[in-house]
Amino acid sequence: MVRSTIIVRATDALPLAASVDDEQTEQALQEYKQQAKLIFRRMTPNSEPRCSIESGQYTLHYLLEDNVVFLTFADKSYPRKLAFSYLEELSKEFSLSYGPKVESVRKPYAFVGFDTFMSKTARLYRDTRATNASGSSSLDKLNDELQDVTRIMTKNMEELLWRGDSLDRMSHLSTSLRSESEKYRRSARNINFQAMIRQYAPFGAVAILFIILLWWRFS
Repeated sequence: MVRSTIIVRATDALPLAASVDDEQTEQALQEYKQQAKLIFRRMTPNSEPRCSIESGQYTLHYLLEDNVVFLTFADKSYPRKLAFSYLEELSKEFSLSYGPKVESVRKPYAFVGFDTFMSKTARLYRDTRATNASGSSSLDKLNDELQDVTRIMTKNMEELLWRGDSLDRMSHLSTSLRSESEKYRRSARNINFQAMIRQYAPFGAVAILFIILLWWRFS
């Protein structure tokens, strides 16, 4: 389920709005919110517009739109499609309500009133088991209809924060290219090996037959 949400300005990590969490949620996410602050500081104009960052029992999903970062904390089992659908709804409404004001604000949480919309929207996405009148899962149905998320970059928090990994699109592209290059090399080796077998198999068969004939002749 969706646990908490933070909205910040990408250029300087200024908090613009956040969900109002109860004490239990605040305590459970305290460490993860510190990690989120480090993520915001790592953001650049070249950062991936969508990314899922796995950390412990939670996944931090963020959406970067028009210099605003929408980040939500969700259970690791929560579908990515739903998480990004939720973030897209926030992005559209936030842009309509505050878009022109984002660059001019100076104080933190200038749009604190946006929590009302976040809370209402989060309730719709709260639990994938939320059922409609027919008994089928409405969120599961939405999950099936949403766009493919296989191309959304996935990171591990440890790699990102402690091993110097990057959120940049070029880094993601480089990793993909290295992976494809390795697949190509393995494929090329297999093809060469199969070609060698086809080339020398007849000679091998003749040699084996000759050895069998010699053994039969002199045994």
